[in-house]
Order: sequence, then structure tokens, then C-alpha cells
Amino acid sequence: MSVQTTNTLPLAGYTVFEIGQNVAAPFAAQILGDLGAHVIKVEKPSGDDARRWGPPDWEGAAAMFQTLNRNKTSQTCDFRDPVQVEALRKQLLEQADVVIQNFRPGVLKQLGLDDSALRTAKPELIYCDMGAFGRGGPLSELPGYDPLMQAYGGLMSVTGEPGSMPVRTGYSVIDCGAGMWAAIGVLGALLQRERKSGGEGEGRGNGARVEVSLFETALGWMQIAAAQYMASGTSPGRHGSGAASIVPYRAFEASDGHIVVAAGNDGLFAKLCNVLGHPEWTQDPDFSGNAMRVRHRDRIDGLIQAEIQRRDRAHWLKVLRAAQVPCAPVQDTAEAFGCEQAQALGVMQDVPDSEMKLMGLPLRLNGIRPAIRTAPPALTPLRRSEGVLS
Repeated sequence: MSVQTTNTLPLAGYTVFEIGQNVAAPFAAQILGDLGAHVIKVEKPSGDDARRWGPPDWEGAAAMFQTLNRNKTSQTCDFRDPVQVEALRKQLLEQADVVIQNFRPGVLKQLGLDDSALRTAKPELIYCDMGAFGRGGPLSELPGYDPLMQAYGGLMSVTGEPGSMPVRTGYSVIDCGAGMWAAIGVLGALLQRERKSGGEGEGRGNGARVEVSLFETALGWMQIAAAQYMASGTSPGRHGSGAASIVPYRAFEASDGHIVVAAGNDGLFAKLCNVLGHPEWTQDPDFSGNAMRVRHRDRIDGLIQAEIQRRDRAHWLKVLRAAQVPCAPVQDTAEAFGCEQAQALGVMQDVPDSEMKLMGLPLRLNGIRPAIRTAPPALTPLRRSEGVLS
């Protein structure tokens, strides 16, 4: 599949400094790097903690780190050393279009690397502040991690089987979601800055402070649940693989595994009933419209399950797709990335000068997926040239 070169990518020519670690800030910076920005990852001397978040390890660092840090260069800074901090500050003012940071609240302010200090000296700078609970409010100074936000933001209350212990989604959806919001905010700020730019020789327009937080991201993913609560006064609960307000819309167990059926309207429900050999279900008052099916979800789900379990997944995929009923097998990681559709899309990309393959950016521009141009960087110790980081 075709890939784009750096100079054809939309962010070519922009320089982004990532002063962060773990998942959220690295993911945000990686998105911008995939889109062509020159990303400099500033790490403490021991490196991003995520370098050691294995096993499994992969070519010198944890696989988790490797998949979040391609298309970047690395440099270290000892934030306890005033000389190194001042060198970094000078570098930011000279080179940075964007700074993304997710340090604990107040740390960078004490070092003179906060939004106010840097943008006073360089008004065109775009500074993205990624916090845990957001600025303002009684919890704004607390640190945060993905599972804490899945708990505090309500996601655990709607995830899992009814009556079960709280569970988090399998991977860091809050961290990655916050990274996506950060990238979106930075892109919007860059566009706004360019629109405010003067004519030739008049310089760039003012930058912006972009603020995102893990907590707000968690609440954002709960917007449907929030609307349902506001409308009904009742908090949605757990429905396993199903949905609070659509039935049938869940996983059913076939003879050799699970398959998800999403009959999201009356027409699709009728098609499903016909495929299952029970057209009479559409005449049952308990199933006459989605609202009634929601009220009687246990009954209709039980009837469907009794039929699905009689045959294997391949059978049901064939007949349901032929009837245009949306469905999908529940695949594990190997099946998902090995399936014909993933292969056809070319989502896995070779990493230059490496044996690794990583998931590419999940978008294409004019039919072309941005390339992985460089491998995730090895930890690069500080070098000094006349007291300035290089």
C-alpha cells in the first residue's frame, strides 16, 4: 500500500516537543508525528517509565512503549539541574511550534516551563496541557491514571455483566482518548494561528493554550449514558456485550465461539427473525418495537441464544450477512489483525531498520496512509554544545 513521504504530510515543517511519559502525551505526540511533525521526546535521564512496562519487551523496550513512540527523536533532561532546564527552555523558545506536557500539576511552573512563562516569551507557541482532573475544582491537583478515570468517570459502572464486579476496558481508552483530544486541539490551534497570521514578513498569529484531561475524556465517553440519565433519572447499568437502549444488540454464543448481532431497528429485527426461522416473533407484543424489546430483553435474548447455539459462527456469519443483518465474530488479537479485512487495509506497517511491525495511523489522506518513518527512539543522553541541548 502506498505511503506518504514526510514533505507531503500536512504537519511537515512543524516542531513538537513532548514533555511527558506513559501513554496520553506520547500518543498525542505520535499522532502529530505520524502526520509529519518533527517530534522531540524529552525524557528524564532514566527515560519514560513506559520503556519498562513489560513484558513483553521488543527490541530494547517494552512493546507498549514501542507502539506509542515512533516517528520521534529522544533527548534527556534532568529537571533537577537548573542548567539543563534553562537549556531546554531556550530550545523550546527557539524551535517549538507546539509543546505537549502531562507532568504533575505545578511541576513545570516551578521550573519556568509552564504555559504562562513560555507563551509570554513566545506568544505564537501552542502549549497543550494534559492533566488528570482538569484545571479548577477540588481534585485538580491530584495525579491520575487510566483505571482511576474509568472508575471516577463512570465507565466501570456500565462495563461488564449485570451484578458483576467493576471491570475496566481491556486497554487504556482514557489515556488514548485524551491523546486524541490533545491532537485535535493542537490541530485546531495550529489552524487558528495560521489564519491569524499577517502577510509576508509580519510573523505568525498568536498561539493558544490547549487543555485536555483524563477525567473530561472519561466523561466525554459517557455522553450517551449522561443523556439517558438526564432523560430518565435512572443511571444506566451494566449490560455485558449489549446496550442499554437497543435490543437485540449483543454477543450470542454459537457452537464454536461468540458472534455479535446488531439488529438496531425493526426492519433488521424482522430479518433476524426470518433467518432464525421464527418470523412469528415480530408479531409478539413483547417485541413490537425497540422500546418493548428493551423492556423484555431477557426473553428475546434467550430465544435468540437458543437458536444461535445450534450452529457454528461460520454458518451464522454467512446467513446473517446474506440477509443484511449486521454481525461480527468476537475475535482475539491474532484473529483481528490477521483477518482478511485488516490485511487488505494494510494497517500493520513495517518499522524502518527494525524487525517490528506496528499498527499504523488509522486514517488515510487521499487514499494514502502516513508512513512509519522512523523506529521508536533509543534513550538519548543529554549532549551539550555551549550549554544548549542538542
